[in-house]
Parts: sequence; C-alpha cells; structure tokens
Amino acid sequence: MSKIKSLFTISLLCLLSASGGAQNGTSHEKTNDFNTPLHLMKPAYKTPYGESTPEQVKAVTDRVLAFLETATPTKVINKDSKEVITDFKQIDKNSVLERGTFRLASYEWGVTYASMLLVAEKTGDARYTKYVSDRFNFLAEVAPYFEKLRKEGIVEPQMRQVLHPEALDDAGAMCSAMIKAQIAGMKCNDRPLIDNYMDFIMNKEYRLADGIFARNRPQHNTVWLDDMFMAIPSIANMGKLTGDKKYYDEAIKQVMLFKQRMWVPEKKLFRHGWVEGMSDHPAFHWGRANGWAILTMTEVLDALPANYPGRDKILYLFKEHVRGLAALQSGEGFWHQLLDRNDSYLELSATAIYTYCIAHAINKGWIDALAYGPVATLGWNAVTTQVTEAGEVDGTCVGTGMGFDPAYYYYRPVHRFAAHGYGPVLLAGGEMYALMKTKFPKMNDSAVQFYNTKQDTTAPIFSVK
Repeated sequence: MSKIKSLFTISLLCLLSASGGAQNGTSHEKTNDFNTPLHLMKPAYKTPYGESTPEQVKAVTDRVLAFLETATPTKVINKDSKEVITDFKQIDKNSVLERGTFRLASYEWGVTYASMLLVAEKTGDARYTKYVSDRFNFLAEVAPYFEKLRKEGIVEPQMRQVLHPEALDDAGAMCSAMIKAQIAGMKCNDRPLIDNYMDFIMNKEYRLADGIFARNRPQHNTVWLDDMFMAIPSIANMGKLTGDKKYYDEAIKQVMLFKQRMWVPEKKLFRHGWVEGMSDHPAFHWGRANGWAILTMTEVLDALPANYPGRDKILYLFKEHVRGLAALQSGEGFWHQLLDRNDSYLELSATAIYTYCIAHAINKGWIDALAYGPVATLGWNAVTTQVTEAGEVDGTCVGTGMGFDPAYYYYRPVHRFAAHGYGPVLLAGGEMYALMKTKFPKMNDSAVQFYNTKQDTTAPIFSVK
C-alpha cells in the first residue's frame, strides 16, 4: 500500500473511530483538526449531491413518460354516453376529445411534445417518438371533422386551440413541436395544422408599432416576456423547415426587440412585463418567464445557420443570461420564483428549463463545461427530488399572469398537475443524459468537477495543503 493510501486509510479510520466513539460513549477524546480529517466529514445536503449516470437520468424520464402515456389519452367520445368513437366520420355535435389529466393542444404540451422528441433523439428510445406521433396523427386525423362542426358553430374546446388559435399561447409551442417532428422525419399528416398556426403567428397576432408581439392585458399594449417563447421558436424553426430566410430574419428581429424592452443588463436578467403607457417599468424577474426567454434563445441558436447574420448577437445575450442565472442558483440546486429574491420559494419548472439550457449549451460548445457542468448537475439533482415514483412532477408554479408587486409572485400556488413542469423535466433529463455520455464529471475533494478526459478514480482524490 502506498504511503498516501496508508495515510488516507489511517485518517479515515480515525474519523470513523472518533465519531463512532463519541456516539457510543466509548471515547472521551474530542474530535479536532489534529486527530480527524475534518474535510472528509459528510455535509448535510438537503438535496442529492454528486454526479449522475445516464442510466439514473433516464430512469427519471421513463417514470414521467409512463405516467403521461396514461394521463393523455387519444380518444374521441360521446360526451353524454362516454362511448368511444372509432369511426371519425361519425363525429357530431356530441363528440369531444376524452379528457385526461392534461390538454393535448396547450402550449405546455407543445413543450412536452418537443421534449419527448429530444429524449428520443438523445437516448434512442422509440417510445418517446411514439408518444408524439400517436398524438400528432390523432389531432391531424380528427381536425377536419371538428373543423366542419366549428363552422357550424359547434366548438370542441381542445380542438378550438388547434383550428382557430386566438393567442400565441394557442399556437406557438404546438407549432414549433410539430415543425420539429417534421424536421426529424416523423410521418405525420399535420402540415396543414402547422400552416394554420404559422398564419396566425405571422399575420394575425397583435403587435406594437415596431412589430414586437404584444397583448392588451393586463394593460393596453403590454409586452410579456413569455411571448418570446410563445412565438419566436416556431418562426425560427419554420425557417429551418422551409429554408425561407424571412423567418430567420423575423426571429432575430423579435429577440432584439424583446431585449430592448425587457433586458436588465446590470442583473443579466429579463423583467417579466413592459407596458407602453408606463413611465417606469417595474422589474420583477420571474423565474419561468426568464426560462421562456433563455429557452427561446436556445431554440433560435439551434435553428439558425452557424454564420447567419445576427446570430452572434443572440449568442452573446444567451451567454450573459447564463452568467446572470448561474449566479442566482440556490444551494439546494433550485432557482427562486423571483430570481433575485431569496425569500421567494424554490420553483421546479424554471429550474428544469435552466438545467436543460445550460446542459445543452455545454453539449453544443457554447459555454465551458468546467464552469457550468456543476451548475447543470446541481440543477438536475434538484429536479429529481420533485419527480415522484409514479412519474408525477411536484413543485411547479401554476399558470401566472403579470403583476407589478412582489406578493403576486410570492404567493402563486404550486401544483403537481401544473402542466408547465413536465416538458421542462423531460428536456432537462434528455440533455443531461447526453451530457453524462460525453463529459466526465467526477467527485474531487468532495466537490463535483467536470473534466474533458476520463479520470482515474481508483484512489481517493483529495488535496493536501
């Protein structure tokens, strides 16, 4: 046995003996720096600490998939008799989509479909692809029959979002996911749905004079940070699908318009809302809205050709945002509901989105694995604590409008069936799976470190000072 190994073994035995003796009352010697390697004492972490394996990551996403397969049925039923309608030609005024735990065509589920595609790509597990293709083909197949009823004044609530979108929430995330499925080569008959969504986004959604997407709630001419994600990724991905540069240019323009109004450079964060009629613009840095912003930039960077004019500006803003977010991660691995207010609660959906975006940026080479790999790992470990054995996701803030006082955000409820958490958890899992396959995280001196080459860990690694 080498001298270093011998010293380590003796020190460890001293530590165990000292702590064990104190507990059992068999020794009166006080633990101190001379007789015990105090740096080897186990910290009392509240959430798991340490590196993960790809297999551990996928076990989490598999639980979520299993839950969602049953929670989101693809059936048309008679709303009175509950009888399943298998011949869609028989769809009539009494026909509705069977209600599951979540809606099939919400923006939250657009994120979930895209996340399923990502996990399928990273892990090679076709079950995730099947989840998406089953539902996209179902929606595409029943759409003409429900459209006929809609024109007759009979509206099925879930299909209304697909056939007659009235807001970016109805259109953007679903459109983007369907485009991604097309790009991935999935055989779906949903191109008419994509074109319908894109027509609304490009030509019908409300905008301010300079073209930025806006809403008339809660105030006239309000810009929501959420709408970066509700519109821009679908536009950028439409450019990738069609090769038409007008979509790339519009996506870049929109990111810069949002930056102009919403970015707070001294904090490297975005404000949640901007109102044209305000002389001052309160800056509430809501976690999930900042998640939508960084997820948007991730999507646009992925869609744009490498040297496309303007891409460099988005990449710079993305990196600045990562720096701002990383500085605010809590010691538990989560981020706060209001990012810069540590007495606001720790929130799941934002944490999962940031974990995904940071891990993805490392995998793409946009940011340094050594600096940000531990941030992503800590975030993922936090996320895993909120996924139940049944595959349900806890700790997610429910749907949230816009407020201009802190209490509004502090007291938004969290709920296990808030749909906003499921897609981000799968996104984070898929990208962390890939990160664990390509990088080399190891414990060194009790801390998670990332390495560019595989490390020899046959002997304990610790520093001697």
